[in-house]
Amino acid sequence: MAEIKNYEDEREKREKSLAAKRASDEEYARVRRNRTIRAALVLGAIVVLIILVALSYGRKVYTGYDIVNSVAREKIDGAWDVKLGDSVLTYSHDGASCVDMKGVMIWNQSYEIQDLRLSVCRNMSAIYGYNGHNIYLQSSESQLSEIQTNLPIKNIAVSASGRMTAILEDSDAIWMNTYDADGQILYEGQFHMSQSGYPCAISLSPDGNLLAVSFLFVKEGNMASNVVFYNYGPVGDNQSDQMVGAFQYTDMMIPEIHFMNDGLAFAVGDNRLMIYGGEQAPTIKAEHILDQEVKAVYYNEEYIGLVFASDRADSRYMLEIYDETGKVAVHYFDMDYLGLFFEKDSFTLYNETDCVIYDMSGNCRYEGKFDKNVDLMIPTDAPARYRIVTDSSIDTIQLK
Repeated sequence: MAEIKNYEDEREKREKSLAAKRASDEEYARVRRNRTIRAALVLGAIVVLIILVALSYGRKVYTGYDIVNSVAREKIDGAWDVKLGDSVLTYSHDGASCVDMKGVMIWNQSYEIQDLRLSVCRNMSAIYGYNGHNIYLQSSESQLSEIQTNLPIKNIAVSASGRMTAILEDSDAIWMNTYDADGQILYEGQFHMSQSGYPCAISLSPDGNLLAVSFLFVKEGNMASNVVFYNYGPVGDNQSDQMVGAFQYTDMMIPEIHFMNDGLAFAVGDNRLMIYGGEQAPTIKAEHILDQEVKAVYYNEEYIGLVFASDRADSRYMLEIYDETGKVAVHYFDMDYLGLFFEKDSFTLYNETDCVIYDMSGNCRYEGKFDKNVDLMIPTDAPARYRIVTDSSIDTIQLK
C-alpha cells in the first residue's frame, strides 16, 4: 500500500507542477498581450499625431515672416542672379561670380559677351554668347574649363555631371559636339539641315547619359518636328549614331525640351505637351493637347508648369500644372511674376515686391510683400523657410 501511496503522491506533485506551469505560461502570455496592445496604442497615437501635424502644416496659413539671418553682398548694375546648387550665380555681359549663402566668394570670371546666354542644370552652368566661340563651364564649387570653338555657337545644354553639348553651325552643316567637364570632346555629330532639320532645342539628362534634341524641318511643304533621344552609354553604343528614340510631329514647332530627372523628360510644342520616360531609351508616357500659346515654362523634378494668357476676365494669367501622370491643377492669377518654383504639394509666385504661395488645391498659404526689392527667391529644405536675394543682401526668412 505504501508504494501505491507514494506513486499517487508523485502523480499529484506532477499534476500540480504542470498546473503551475500552465498558469505561469498563461500569465506570461497575458502580460505579452497587454504589452503588445499598449505598444500598438502608443504607435497608433504617434501615427495619428504625425498625420494631424502634417495636415495642420498643410493647411497652415502664414501672415508674415522673420529674417533669421542676413549677409551683405554687392551686385553691379545690369547683372542677373540665378540659383546654382546651394549658391548664387550672378552674371552680366562683363563677367560672372558665384557666392555661397554666407556671401563668401567661390569664384569670379571675367569675359566680354554681347549676346549673352546661360545654361544651368542643378549645380552646373555654362555661359556663352550666341554666335560666339567661347564657353565658360563652372560648378557651384569651382571653375571647370573654358572651351574655344572654331564654329559659331547656337545653343548649349549642360548636365549636373559636367558633360555639355554644344550646337555649332557651319556653312552647310550643323555640328553637335559633346564635351566632358575638362573641355575634351567625347562625341561629334554632323547633320545636314536638308536631311535632319534644324536643332531648335536641346537638353541633357542630369547624369549626362541622355541627350534630347528637337529638330525642325519641312515635310511636303509643311512644318514638322522630330524629337530625338541619344544615349551616350553602353545602350547607345549599340545603336547607329547613339540614337535610341525618335518621335515625329506634323504641323508643329517644338521650342522647349527639358529633362526633369534622369528618367523623365518633356517637350512643349505649339499645341501639345509631350512627356517621355525611360533612363535608357525614352518612350512616350503621355501627351496633352494645348488650346493656346504657352507664355512661359517652369519645372522641377516632379512638376511642369505652363503659363498661358487667362481665358477669364478676372485674371491675366492661367497656370496649368502637370506631373508625369497628367494635369494636377489649374490656377488663375493676376500678379506680374518674376519667378515661379515648385515645392512638394505647393508652388510659389513672386516678383520684386510681392510673394504668394498656394497648395495644389489652390488654397493660399501665404500672401505678402517683401521688405526689400527681391531679385531671386530660393526654397530651402526647412519647412516655410526661404532665401531672398536682393541687390545688397542674402536674407534667410522664416514664414510665421
